[in-house]
Order: sequence, then structure tokens, then C-alpha cells
Amino acid sequence: MEEKNPIQVAGRLFGALEMLIENRSAGLMEISERLGLNKSTAHRVLNSLIYMGYARQNETSGRYEPSLKIVDLAGKIMSNMDIIHMVRPFLRRLMEQADETVHFVEREGVEAVYIDKVEAMRNGIQMVSRIGSRIPLYCSGVGKAMLAYMDEQEVKDVWKNSNIHALTPYTITDFNVFRQELEKTRERGYALDNEENERGVRCIAVSLQEYTGRRRYAFSISAPVSRMDDERIKCLTGYILETKEQIEKIINGLHV
Repeated sequence: MEEKNPIQVAGRLFGALEMLIENRSAGLMEISERLGLNKSTAHRVLNSLIYMGYARQNETSGRYEPSLKIVDLAGKIMSNMDIIHMVRPFLRRLMEQADETVHFVEREGVEAVYIDKVEAMRNGIQMVSRIGSRIPLYCSGVGKAMLAYMDEQEVKDVWKNSNIHALTPYTITDFNVFRQELEKTRERGYALDNEENERGVRCIAVSLQEYTGRRRYAFSISAPVSRMDDERIKCLTGYILETKEQIEKIINGLHV
């Protein structure tokens, strides 16, 4: 059951800000209709965002636009994430070895958030993923790579609280089958996403074990199925497992 925002005005402010960011700009009526607010309320919300520096009104078109303040805040958050700076050289080398795009994620609830990405420009094909976007744990390689090492109850909780549905014909939606997949992941040391989240894309992924034993970070190699058959996955296995070992020595060595 979806919970109601305890502070209504916060929902309106962030709803308007998210709309401006997603659409680059919006008119008063667009925001009013999208958020279900009357014009005067929508106008007050927008003026509040302008006052706080998160939005501005284009003098020529009269439309409202997001300011760069949110980018500045995001940059400060990312700069504080030392883990990214530590692993980036390893991810870049992995990208060069595989000649495919590498993603780095952090678990947040029942989802994983892309916090870094090293893009490969092979054949001019780029992945649609972007830093800050989210992906469900239950149907992703990175998600299964982390879930495989969680206890049974935590796996059940993630499954129960996820919106389980078939994103593609290959998405696993049966819990017993999913548990078997996690067992395979533990046995071989890496997880696979066989077009389960996005049709036409396969991934090989591993999670990082921290000194505490938890696994909140994972990374993957992603590629179109035309370049990611079973033989190619076997070739990439050595690269990704070696990278995992090297990164774990670095992040855990800091706590010795």
C-alpha cells in the first residue's frame, strides 16, 4: 500500500522540480494539470522554487526551467562518495579489457542505483542507462549478484517488497526459480542478466564484499546479445572476477 506524503507541500515542491528536470521546462498550466493543482497553488509552488534558487522563469518564453543548483548539490554528493574515486581506475581498465560498457551500482532498498558508468563506444552503440537511474534488484545482474549473498529472510523481504512483473519474456517472476538462480550465482561467483531487465541486453555482474560482510555495491559488464553469447561470457568471467578481487583488496585494506 502506497503511503501518503506526511508533508503535502514537500510533495508539491519536489513534484514540480522533478517535472521541470524531466521536461527541461514547463508552463504554469502544464504543471498545474500534471500535479493536480489549481493555477494559484501551482504558481506559489513555482515561486517558492525560484525563491530557493532551484528554478527560474525564462524571460522570453515565460516557461519555468530548473536551475543548476540541483546539479551543484548532486556534484557535492558524488564528490563525497570516495568509493567511486577508488574503483574508477579499475572499472576503466575493465572496460578497456572487455571493450564493453561497465556499470557500478549501490543498493538502495529493493533497487540498485547507478553511481558510475564507464561507457564503451564500440560500434557506436551506447547503453541507455544513466548515473542516478534505478534498476530493480530482482531482475538485474547486479541485483542478483548482491542478493545471492544475503540471508534467506532478506531475500524474501526484497522479493515481497518489489513490484514483481515481467519486464521482458525472460524476466524471472517465480520465487522458487529465482532462488535457484541465486544458488547458481553463488556457485559460479558471478550473476547473469539474460535479457531479464532489457530486451536485447545481457550482463555479467559481481558484488563487492566489504570488511563488514555486507554487499551494497556491485558492478557489471553490459552488451547487446549479439556480442554477449555464452562463449563471450566465459572470456569476460576472468576479467570481472580479477577486477572484483583487486577492488575488494583496496576497499577492505582501508579497514585493516
